[in-house]
Amino acid sequence: RSDDRVVAMRVVAHVIVTYGMSPWDACAIALLLTSGLLYALGQRRMARRGAMVRSPERWAYWSGWVVMLAAVLPPLDRLAIERFSAHMLQHELLMLVGVPLMIAGRPLATWLWGVPDVARPRVAGVLQVSRVGGLWRWFTAPAVAWALHGFAVWLWHVPRLYELAVLDEGVHALQHAIFVGTSVLFWWGLVYGRYGRAGYGASVFYVFTTVIHTGLLGAVFTLVDAPLYSIYAERTPDPLADQQLAGLVMWVPAGLILTIAGIGLFAAWLGGAERRTPRVVL
Repeated sequence: RSDDRVVAMRVVAHVIVTYGMSPWDACAIALLLTSGLLYALGQRRMARRGAMVRSPERWAYWSGWVVMLAAVLPPLDRLAIERFSAHMLQHELLMLVGVPLMIAGRPLATWLWGVPDVARPRVAGVLQVSRVGGLWRWFTAPAVAWALHGFAVWLWHVPRLYELAVLDEGVHALQHAIFVGTSVLFWWGLVYGRYGRAGYGASVFYVFTTVIHTGLLGAVFTLVDAPLYSIYAERTPDPLADQQLAGLVMWVPAGLILTIAGIGLFAAWLGGAERRTPRVVL
């Protein structure tokens, strides 16, 4: 409804004025608020037609949405420019908590119901175009999504590129867009891949190899004896300690989250295999 959109726009304007945020930050917040508004409207319209979003999916979506919003709002977003450890925490919240939780909420159908009635058939028609669907299936193929996401994580931690993202808001926005975008491909491919539950066994492999390579990068930050990013020397009292803390964030909590996800996929794979096994009646 128009009233809901006006409220959302006022919230965005209030946040921008209060914190002096950049246009890129404002765009990120506006996108999140729009997605939340579409989901809320979709829930309401589905309920009116007797179709309910399942409670676990609803809780997963909104939990992920809150985490994503907290990650891009001050004070964490402002602190991320001054502390490498805060920046690392922000990235992990976006990629390993917010994105997978929102995807677990299966938001596409609910978002579609949130679109105005006049535009909904057109939006649904675009989503059903074979070329669009083919590209989406290719990019969310687990091997492709795993490679893209892993490459993005390592590329953006190259010192020169990482420092450029800290200095330039536009590059910073691009960094976050690539992190979130490849994370969406990665988690969507693992959970809703073309092979369904039968593909969870392969998904376990991709999750645990991600644990290994991201853990290795975290270990580098933790164990190296000199700061890798000179930009924090002027912003952080102890840049080496801050870098070690950032490495621990990537190495331990992030690795634990991925490990739990891998165990969950492994359990789902075993459950699916058990259901597919024919029972012998004696």
